[in-house]
Amino acid sequence: MKHDKIERSATLLLILSFLVVTVGGLVEIIPLFWLNNTIEKVKGMRPYTPLELAGRNIYIREGCYLCHSQMIRPFRDEVERYGHYSLAAESMYDHPFQWGSKRTGPDLARVGGKYSDQWHVQHLIDPRAVVPESVMPGYPFLAQNELKFDDIADHLRTNAALGVPYDEDMIKNAKADLIAQATGENTEGLIKRYGKERWGSATEVKARDFGLNGKEKITEMDALVAYLQMLGTLVDFKTFDVKNVENLR
Repeated sequence: MKHDKIERSATLLLILSFLVVTVGGLVEIIPLFWLNNTIEKVKGMRPYTPLELAGRNIYIREGCYLCHSQMIRPFRDEVERYGHYSLAAESMYDHPFQWGSKRTGPDLARVGGKYSDQWHVQHLIDPRAVVPESVMPGYPFLAQNELKFDDIADHLRTNAALGVPYDEDMIKNAKADLIAQATGENTEGLIKRYGKERWGSATEVKARDFGLNGKEKITEMDALVAYLQMLGTLVDFKTFDVKNVENLR
């Protein structure tokens, strides 16, 4: 058989397999660049604030995405449990996106505003104190670790290079905006740069002591809770016509 030569040569098999995967990938990916609706523009989406971005980095660092997805599929059981199905535009500023591949815990795409800051802090410190059946490990150190954010402007600059619409004003004031959001003080600049008046978001950017540890100390808990509290709160889903939800399968 002619294919014997391919099967007996590891190098040839590897090269041909690579070519097949490459061609298949290009066939699926290239057409997306010519589709105007690959990622539809949705009113309300804005870049993460510096504090939220720092919280997202902690979320990734601690592997939260391994047990919690951020993608609600358009099925009736998912929509009824978690809310409106996820839109592609909601992940347009995520590098990388946090869709996840499994759910040991619930989906977090709409968790923002669902629980209080106190609930999130207690849940992260001792999950079973609020959810007795939880298998999630505790993260009490988040409330003790001071947030390191001297390089937060570099994080914004890197994301800007990837297409996230951070302008020079945002990058220049990144550190000040982070402090303002974590303390709830001097928030005029923060709201000007990330507020709903500029981006059309459904809710105003939140600024307060998220970690409940006093304004004199900004911790990793502040950043992570700030990130969780904004998830799913930017888009006004009342503007979307969700037809035939009862028929979703």
